[in-house]
Amino acid sequence: MTENTQQTPASDPELPTQYAPAEVEGKLYARWVDRGYFTADATSDKPPYTIVIPPPNVTGALHLGHAFQVTLMDALTRRKRMQGFETLWLPGMDHAGIATQNKVEQQLAEEGKSRHDLGREEFTERVWQWKDEYGGRILGQLKRLGAGLDWSRERFTMDEGLSHAVQTIFKKLYDDELIYRAERIINWCPRCLTAISDIEVDYQDDDGELVSLKYGEGDETVVVATTRVETMLGDTAVAVHPDDERYAHLIGKRIKLPLTDRTIPVVADTHVDPEFGTGAVKVTPAHDPNDFAIGQRHGLESMTIMDERGVITVPGPFQGLDRFEARSTIVAALREQGRVVAEKRPYVHSVGHCSRCKTTVEPRLSLQWWVKVEPLAKAAGDAVRDDRVALHPKEMEKRYFDWVDNLNDWCISRQLWWGHRIPVWYGPNGEVVCVGPDDEAPTGEGWVQDEDVLDTWFSSGLWPFSTLGWPEETPDLEKFYSTDVLLTGHDIIFFWVVRMMMFGLYAMDGEVPFKTVALTGLVRDEFGKKMSKSNPNAVDPIDWMDAYGSDAVRFTLAKGANPGADVPIGEDWVQASRNFANKIWNATRFAMMNGATIEGPLPDAAEMSATDRWILSRLNETVAQVDAYYEDFQFAKLSESLYHFAWDEVFAWYVELSKTTFFAGGEGAKVSGRVLGEVLDVMLRLLHPIVPFVTETLWTTLTGRETLVTAEWPKDSGFRDGAAEREIELVQQVVTEVRRFRKEQGLNDGQKVPARLTLDGTALVAHEAAIRQLLRLQPEGEAFSATASLPVAGAKVELDLSGTIDVAAERKRLAKDLAAAEKEKAQAVGKLGNEAFLAKAPDNVVEKIRGRLAKAEADIERISAQIANLPSA
Repeated sequence: MTENTQQTPASDPELPTQYAPAEVEGKLYARWVDRGYFTADATSDKPPYTIVIPPPNVTGALHLGHAFQVTLMDALTRRKRMQGFETLWLPGMDHAGIATQNKVEQQLAEEGKSRHDLGREEFTERVWQWKDEYGGRILGQLKRLGAGLDWSRERFTMDEGLSHAVQTIFKKLYDDELIYRAERIINWCPRCLTAISDIEVDYQDDDGELVSLKYGEGDETVVVATTRVETMLGDTAVAVHPDDERYAHLIGKRIKLPLTDRTIPVVADTHVDPEFGTGAVKVTPAHDPNDFAIGQRHGLESMTIMDERGVITVPGPFQGLDRFEARSTIVAALREQGRVVAEKRPYVHSVGHCSRCKTTVEPRLSLQWWVKVEPLAKAAGDAVRDDRVALHPKEMEKRYFDWVDNLNDWCISRQLWWGHRIPVWYGPNGEVVCVGPDDEAPTGEGWVQDEDVLDTWFSSGLWPFSTLGWPEETPDLEKFYSTDVLLTGHDIIFFWVVRMMMFGLYAMDGEVPFKTVALTGLVRDEFGKKMSKSNPNAVDPIDWMDAYGSDAVRFTLAKGANPGADVPIGEDWVQASRNFANKIWNATRFAMMNGATIEGPLPDAAEMSATDRWILSRLNETVAQVDAYYEDFQFAKLSESLYHFAWDEVFAWYVELSKTTFFAGGEGAKVSGRVLGEVLDVMLRLLHPIVPFVTETLWTTLTGRETLVTAEWPKDSGFRDGAAEREIELVQQVVTEVRRFRKEQGLNDGQKVPARLTLDGTALVAHEAAIRQLLRLQPEGEAFSATASLPVAGAKVELDLSGTIDVAAERKRLAKDLAAAEKEKAQAVGKLGNEAFLAKAPDNVVEKIRGRLAKAEADIERISAQIANLPSA
């Protein structure tokens, strides 16, 4: 990796008057990549730091959720790189089985074709062509955002190496009897014609119907209710609770199933809640997961009543009807027979929809491949319990354990053509052979490979180690595994994080895939509403980058990133961040034009003014704060700390307080110029991981060095000067109070006012020139007559506002302030005089009230003096 040793300026030292992100960002990023700043070295003796990017879908485009997480990962890795770690942030994409296949099938449909017209091999080749031509758009957008990824190590879940890893672990799991094939209830999409995972099911409240039906005849009848009437054609039992006396006489008997020539048993099962509804439930084992479990316990037949497209297959009058058409037709038939006891419409209830095509998902009994998760999930739970993996924030652990301790076996087969084909062959005589990557597949008449492909989450579950070369013992795997941090949204902790934990611990002999899981919230609009493509609140982050620059978008996202909490964001906030970037630019440019430099050693503290010592003290405190916040993933707090230091302390106070020194010239100006250069150097380093473009441009100009990317991360030198901090705090009190007074009097900021400053006996004497400049205060002349007096910070500021002050308004304002102070005093005195309160209140509470009393008394004295000093109306 290129070291940061070059001392020649990276650009013309004359900075433009305005910062133009569009003219800077693209060129800078290209230079960073070309010079190898982001390329990790597996042979380095530096300590490793590794993050693998959660792979975005090959079909995807950058949205604010991506931009949010990428910004935070980039900040982590940029800081670690500056701290001297051999930092690898590994990029890549997921092949996104269903989404990608749908894209290509849509193309074919426009040509009047289907995938079956092409055949599997030609269709798969067509998908690869689509991937090469259209896929990966998001990777270019990540570069636009400034992501410092090691592009030399870019991976794809279906590249040769990762495909080898997938086949290897499938074979290993199969041989260890942790993969099996069985009929189970799965989520089935009748549009995509495949099983889908739980994460690919979106639940929403739909207007449906609840129909109560009477089963049986005469005294042997029960009433059941359902929202899916069509499934009654597949009922094979009615279940009641064994202790429910209402149905005790029916348990073990068979009753008539309407519209069919079948009878079905009444079974006793503790799963049934006797207090819910009628206490009797219809049991359709082939079309409901709970019913399937009941059917397994009682040996019931599982009758599949519809095909893969949701069309009824049961012989009779409903055969060939779509499931929803059949629903209304069956209700009408039951109504005609007098079997409908009650109907409720609309009946709002939660219904699962395919996240890809929005089709209503159908629970369906299907022969699929499964992972036996019990031993894998136990290992994943133990890794967190044993503190080998830390979840952050820690309160997420309960949700993690609730999930991992109750995990069901995982359906891993998908009825697609795009993806990792299941490496199992079936022989003509019922043979089943699982083939590893180094095995020869069976050949000869009658041998066929399984038609299904693996769930996309299966390959992405290997991501932390397969991307580093597993199953081979590569230098990357040895150097960079385990990875350090997985930063991802809390919404996929169950679906992706747990799978990586299970596979990583299994494949790597108990070595965890990552040491820390940092969970973020979801990005929402400024009103807290979820952003989605179907809502008008969806935002394309590229639009904001075009308008305000990438740094503004990044800073806005980081400033809202509290661990585990959702992130509201609005365009006004991005504009404010753009203003912050402009402020950094303008103030740094001004400072450099007025002598800010990093040349030579930093002067001794004895040579510095109190203002210089104050800002250096605050600088080191900020370094310590930022480091602590990074270690705790408190991006919002570290961003706020940097914003406050840069805008409020450096630009609003230090630069302004130092102007008189700079204008005066001499040795003091040289000392302050060096101090200011030091402050800007460190401040820009601290800001760089969050706002890399503007800081890189300014820092290379300030220092003449090659790049900030590999510059050394600042360290807290330990320098603190409490006396200087208290002294400057007094200056700030004076300036703030006089500014408040001026504003209340309607004076504009530039209006000069004659003033007498009585500073004797205070530390403010050395700052009179700076105070006068900041407040536009002229020396008092012979005709000076004080019309207002402001006692503050042990000093007194008298102003001659003849012809400008509204005496009546000022008297009214002070009277209001005095009344508020007297009320505060009365409340404090009342509490401190209450013996019962003092006996119960904690010491710290009592101390706070005493502090409030002291402040109120000081305010009363100050305000009373101001009122007394007002001229007659």
